[in-house]
This record gives sequence, structure tokens and C-alpha cells, in this order.
Amino acid sequence: MEPSQTTLRKIEKAPQTLRDIVQERMREAIIDGHFAPGERLVERPLCDQLGVSRTVIRETIRYLEAEGLVEIIPNRGPVVARLTWDQARQIYDVRRQLEAAAAAASAEVQRPEFAADLSRALAEVEASMSDTEWGHLLRATTGFYQLIFLEAGHTIAWDIVQRLNGRISRLRALTIAAKDRETSGMSHMTAIHDAILSRNPEAACRAVETHIADAARTAERFLKEPADEPSNDT
Repeated sequence: MEPSQTTLRKIEKAPQTLRDIVQERMREAIIDGHFAPGERLVERPLCDQLGVSRTVIRETIRYLEAEGLVEIIPNRGPVVARLTWDQARQIYDVRRQLEAAAAAASAEVQRPEFAADLSRALAEVEASMSDTEWGHLLRATTGFYQLIFLEAGHTIAWDIVQRLNGRISRLRALTIAAKDRETSGMSHMTAIHDAILSRNPEAACRAVETHIADAARTAERFLKEPADEPSNDT
């Protein structure tokens, strides 16, 4: 007698573990500025606030250190990493190269359902724009780009982006808050979406490069230290 065929329902999203939840809350607290750059992350208060053990906090700190959000200072312990303009410039350069290549590739080869998936992801970003919590918007934005990378088949490139995602999200929170941008981030993402779905790889590449250049200029104003002004002393 042959065993019966049983169809199991696909798991759409794996349940979060306690460690995942703590990492997410700590990451969002750093990105949101709840912990200032250079501020010490002391285990006991974090354990008390989150209601978790020292082991979970230590694991979380190690994970956030790998993301570049935390650094370990000798004789001081873990602190929130400072983000310099030089670091940001390098991150934007990596994003420009990888995102432009992924956008161009996804414009050339698309599954029939990709257009609806990408449009839905863009709508989620727009719906999150008015959210009071940065986390929802940053997750929606990450989901939009993940679709593009995976559609392009650029899985290794997406792994690289994921390793930078903490710092990328920190920069996004910084530039989204800017009120003086000539073109909003939402408008840039819409242009990327439209170029990809029009199957125009050159336009998709240009849309990404324009977006990254605008975001980089905005971040530079926040992060670049002003040049020393000449003294009036005689």
C-alpha cells in the first residue's frame, strides 16, 4: 500500500525568534536615534528594558556589530557606531553599482507575475511613508529592492547589500527626514519601478543612479564635517 500524498501549506513567513525580535528592536532604536552615536550599550539596563537575558543581549550586540551599527571599544565596551561621510560615500558607491546592475537585469528578464509583485511592493512603501515608526518604512523599502535583486538573479549581490543593510537603513532614515530634497525618495523609487516594468534597462540604470546621487548629496550635508573657517584673529 502506497503512502498517501499529503500537501503541506507553504510557510509564507517564518516566525520570529526572541533573538530576531530583540535584534529588530535594537536596530530600530539605533536607526531612530534613541541611542546616540558613541553612546555605550550597557547590558543590565538593556536586559531590564527588553526583559531578556544577558546572553540574548550579547548575541544581539555581536550581530549588530557585524552590521556596522555597533563597535566594541577597548576598555569601554560596545557603543553605537558613528557613521562618517567617508563610510557613507563608500556605501552609496556600492549601492549604485549593485542596484543599477540589478535594475537593468530585471528590466530585461521578468516573470509574468513580477510586475504585480513590484507594484505591490511600491504601494507598501508609499503606504508606510506616513507611518510613525521608521521600521515599517525601512522594511517595505528593503522588500522593494529585494524583489529587484532576486528577479535579476543577483543573489550574491543581494547578500552583500544585506550585510550593509543596517547602515543603509540608517542613511535612509537620515535622508528621508530631509525636507529640502528636490525629488522625494518615493518619486525616485517610482521612476525605478516604471523604468523596470517598461523593460528599458538603460532607463532603469539611470533611474537608480539618479536616486543614489540625490540621496548621497542629502546625506553629505548631514555627515560631512564643515571645513575649518579661517580665523579673524590677527
